[in-house]
Amino acid sequence: MNILVIGSGGREHSLIWKIAQSPKVNEIYCAPGNPGISEFAKCVDVAVENIDDIIKFAKEKSIDITIVGPEVPLVMGITDKFNDEGLQVIGPNVTCAEFEGSKAFTKKFLDKYNISTAAYREYTDLNEALKGLEEFDIPVVIKADGLAAGKGVVIAQTKVEARQTLKDMMESLAFGDAGKKVVIEEFLTGIEASILCFVDGKTIVPMESAQDYKRIGDGDCGNNTGGMGTYSPNRLFNDELNKIVKDQILDPIMSGFIAEGLDYKGILFIGLMIENNTPKVLEFNVRFGDPETQSVLRRLETDIIDIFESIINSTLSEQEIKWSNKSAVCVVLASGGYPETYPKGMEITGLGQIQSSIVFHAGTQNRDGKIVTDGGRVLGVTAIGDTIEEARGKVYEDIKRISFEGMQYRTDIAR
Repeated sequence: MNILVIGSGGREHSLIWKIAQSPKVNEIYCAPGNPGISEFAKCVDVAVENIDDIIKFAKEKSIDITIVGPEVPLVMGITDKFNDEGLQVIGPNVTCAEFEGSKAFTKKFLDKYNISTAAYREYTDLNEALKGLEEFDIPVVIKADGLAAGKGVVIAQTKVEARQTLKDMMESLAFGDAGKKVVIEEFLTGIEASILCFVDGKTIVPMESAQDYKRIGDGDCGNNTGGMGTYSPNRLFNDELNKIVKDQILDPIMSGFIAEGLDYKGILFIGLMIENNTPKVLEFNVRFGDPETQSVLRRLETDIIDIFESIINSTLSEQEIKWSNKSAVCVVLASGGYPETYPKGMEITGLGQIQSSIVFHAGTQNRDGKIVTDGGRVLGVTAIGDTIEEARGKVYEDIKRISFEGMQYRTDIAR
């Protein structure tokens, strides 16, 4: 089979690393890819938003399955366009992609199907939003409704900060058009967990659990980011919690999809907040999470191509999926200044000295034979071990071997 993966980050690198293990695969291509991905796949210089050229390439290379990594092309309708051309693709259609394209869309769905989530209000008028803010206690969560590259969520600690955030989003358009509508919601306490799921239109199958760390600094301090690290399995998850999540979250979601006539096929990411064994949904994403994928796929033992085929053929209920009993930890190395402004082009050294981990490239570029930084999140150092502590030790030992100017990372991932 010929496989095409769309994207250029750590998520796509880890996906391609897994796909390359399948005996069914002949050629792997990635558009646009990165230097780490080029070890396993042929990188193609086509932007993820350039859907027409991607379709043209898929036809030229007789691509059997295309896997869409980032959310932007999904929200743009890439799946529908691929299907119109008779091409097989892993990713939900444009209607289902609204679960990530609009936070208000997701909240309405959760409310309708009695799936537990934070209390919320949505606003398109700044003055109304400022009035509505008074209904909420502090801290309060303010979200740009649309896509904001994982950064459109602010947890305001004071009413002054909350008011300024609303003005920044709705008046100054700090997140572009994504902030023309906002969702204000209650702040939930507890421990975050991430559940990635395979969905084939009829069946939803959760992958192994993970915990993501969104804040830039140790102890969950500082700005929200796209994710500074993960570990899997999440320590909270036991048989009892798994059953609660299935009964109260997964089954109602699938029933809702079917009731709404949503032919959801692909990956569903569910962000949860868990307190006293009670899960509440924070968000949906309509693709593999980043960096959850890096730790979760390290533990997948089943051929991922078999799973993708079962999604396409709606036979997921018949597909056995095996996971390793080992634990995985991923720590993100980020550029100095991220998640705000940061430099690019810093040379990365030490990648050839890694001993126990796999380093997934997230924001890198090959410049004259040297690997340099080319993004906010630069690398994801990922290892497995018999315990979370063992995997964690391997990762942090290997991080000591890597260096680039301004490099920052959290020291408390999976602690």
